[in-house]
Amino acid sequence: MLSLQQLPCTQLGLCTNGQFKKGVPFVVRAEQVSTAPSTTLQDKVGRRQMLATGVTIAPWLLLSRQKSTAFAAENVKGFLPVTDKTDGYSFLYPFGWQEVAVEGQDKVFKDVIEPLENVSVNVFPTNKEDIRDLGSPQEVAEALIKKVLSAPTQKTKLLTAAEHEVDGKAYYTFEFVAQAPNFTRHALSTIAIGNGKFYTLTTGANERRWGKMKDKLSMVVDSFKIFKV
Repeated sequence: MLSLQQLPCTQLGLCTNGQFKKGVPFVVRAEQVSTAPSTTLQDKVGRRQMLATGVTIAPWLLLSRQKSTAFAAENVKGFLPVTDKTDGYSFLYPFGWQEVAVEGQDKVFKDVIEPLENVSVNVFPTNKEDIRDLGSPQEVAEALIKKVLSAPTQKTKLLTAAEHEVDGKAYYTFEFVAQAPNFTRHALSTIAIGNGKFYTLTTGANERRWGKMKDKLSMVVDSFKIFKV
């Protein structure tokens, strides 16, 4: 089993000179997608304490994972489906979010008014066949959060991490917060390997709206699945 520091970033397309790229835009930053006045981000949420002190398995991660391969294509009230037949993945996103083009992202959908409420998907080539080849859920999550999913200036905290299977395919799903000087983003990510590709989906919201958005964002993460192409 590889350690986190030995994770093969060259194979995943995430590094330069053998080191992880800082700032690969897995997470859609507020400044990339905001169409609302900047004051919408300047709240006092960043002053709140982090919500957890350690890594635990969140109840929503332990809910039924027996989803059919057509889950993301089903009609779920309040959500719209996305299916990428070229890269081989599908997921749901909340009705009302708009698709935007962001450099470095495969797909991005976001809320017009709340720019931190968004979902982004990235796909990179790899010669690995299973996400478990990279380490445990906690190890891989910590590495991605610190090296890829947050800005260098943000303070991060992994809250939960777990593994589950869908149709025999292993996925890692984790929850974390990234604290910037003027806001805190509460996020969920799911990652998997298939088709010779490393897939990541990350969604989140401003901490002040987490209580309202967490069920929707959990639906987005749970709906993500990859299929053979």
